[in-house]
Amino acid sequence: MGASRADKEQYFVKLKELLNKYPSIFIVNVDNVGSNQMHQIRVALRGKGVVLMGKNTMVRRALRTILSEYPQFERLLPHIKGNIGFVFTDDDLKEIREIIVANKVKAPARAGALAPKDVIVPASNTGMEPGKTSFFQALGIPTKIARGTIEIVSDVKVVTAGTRVGPSEATLLNMLNISPFTYGMTVVQIYNSGNTFSPDVLDVDENELIDRFLTGIKTIAAISLALNYPTIVSVTHSLVNAYKNLLAIAISTEYSLEGAEKVKEYLANPEAFAVATAPAAAAEDAAPAVAEKEEEKEESDEDMGFGLFD
Repeated sequence: MGASRADKEQYFVKLKELLNKYPSIFIVNVDNVGSNQMHQIRVALRGKGVVLMGKNTMVRRALRTILSEYPQFERLLPHIKGNIGFVFTDDDLKEIREIIVANKVKAPARAGALAPKDVIVPASNTGMEPGKTSFFQALGIPTKIARGTIEIVSDVKVVTAGTRVGPSEATLLNMLNISPFTYGMTVVQIYNSGNTFSPDVLDVDENELIDRFLTGIKTIAAISLALNYPTIVSVTHSLVNAYKNLLAIAISTEYSLEGAEKVKEYLANPEAFAVATAPAAAAEDAAPAVAEKEEEKEESDEDMGFGLFD
């Protein structure tokens, strides 16, 4: 039975309130997420985010009614497909994502279900009677009889990620009491202040972002200097290079420049600068030796030649 007109209007109002209140939205897939698991996720997000579910047709209709007022939310429409829901938040995106995906439950393999990962049956003793050997042979699983039971002699991949689980594979995994899959909310897309992006963006380290940004600045500065085209990032380099040119001209000619006077003095009498810097270097070398002598003196004063029980 579809939602009543009153329910739809209430949903539209609720969605609009949340869109106005929260700057960030997680679009989440809820395949195989049960009601109890959904309740636990809501509890974990309490005070940090709000979960809102709804039929895709109703969500699209609700969004279209507010596009004239909030055109930025049109970016959500392409992602309203499949079994999805919204998580609204104004908290740290990484932290909220961790809460969303943390709640996982183990589940047995069901025939026809899409496998989220490869399933490998490990080499081990199954404890099953020899009469079921033909079942393993049909699946191409090498076995031997050990102490009256079936033993799998090597690891075997029985399900490949992205494919449907077959009835025989599901039966085998259930016979072996293997629950290979875990189900929970997964983040499909993130909306933040008018932009949508993949959740993989949150995995990028902040230091990596800074390094890439600085690399971009260096590249722009190099291009600007090569083209003699001033930009914000190259102007400081241009000023420094111009100052170096002025110093070079002042040194090569009779032209005097405040910054060039010391350079001229150094070039005219380098020995004087060597003598001036020598005492400072000697003082730096002597400082550790003085400190060591003071430490030795303190130790000898504390000892005073007496034992502990003298």
